[in-house]
Amino acid sequence: MKTIILAGGLGTRLSEETVVRPKPMVEIGGKPILWHIMKIYSAHGINEFIICLGFKGYMIKEYFANYFLHTSDVTFDIAENRMSVHRKHADPWSVTLVDTGDATATGGRLRRVQSYLGEGPFCFTYGDGLSDVNIKRLVAFHKEQGTLATVTAVQPPGRFGALDVKRNRITAFKEKPQGEGGWVNGGYFVLSPRVIDYIEGDEAVWEREPLERLASGGQLSAYRHTGFWQPMDTLRDRNLLEELWASAKAPWKIW
Repeated sequence: MKTIILAGGLGTRLSEETVVRPKPMVEIGGKPILWHIMKIYSAHGINEFIICLGFKGYMIKEYFANYFLHTSDVTFDIAENRMSVHRKHADPWSVTLVDTGDATATGGRLRRVQSYLGEGPFCFTYGDGLSDVNIKRLVAFHKEQGTLATVTAVQPPGRFGALDVKRNRITAFKEKPQGEGGWVNGGYFVLSPRVIDYIEGDEAVWEREPLERLASGGQLSAYRHTGFWQPMDTLRDRNLLEELWASAKAPWKIW
């Protein structure tokens, strides 16, 4: 099975980091968040990836071109122009990097990689969100539903503390309760290649007309995930993920 990852956006709300690199290359624990996402899928046996590039996509190409060096110890003999590799390690991944354009919308990027999809269902997600979602169960759920698309529905923490008020008295206080805002799109889709028919061109935003049409036609299922899910939209989000990783208790680290 293949996983398509969107990695071409500008990441303007994380401009402190993305002014110099693509958002999926922002590091958590010294590794790009893109690497963390791929490790999640790989832990569930999915090792074939198609990455949709856009803004500064050459940096992602260079990362994978030198991936072996990133994950191994090396000695450089400068005088002899020779390199020795020690403690060799590499993940069992096949990575296809596709330039889908700097200004292409999310749906358009998916449409541009159509020729790489094959005939069976595939996974599809964003390059900036981490979760402990069980990918195997997600895929099995999708097949049971028989729809063209399945989205992982999540309940993110509320942004503010919640108050229960009765007759001018606060009877309960919950600091940023889980699920305050209801179910939202958490990414981590499973899709049939037929969803490409719902995408008209480069300007198509996946989260608008394609998903709206799939939903209105009864072709969009929701896999409810109540575990960990955290996007990296802002510097605060990035710092939170970094703290979780440093604590050695990162919920998404299932490998």
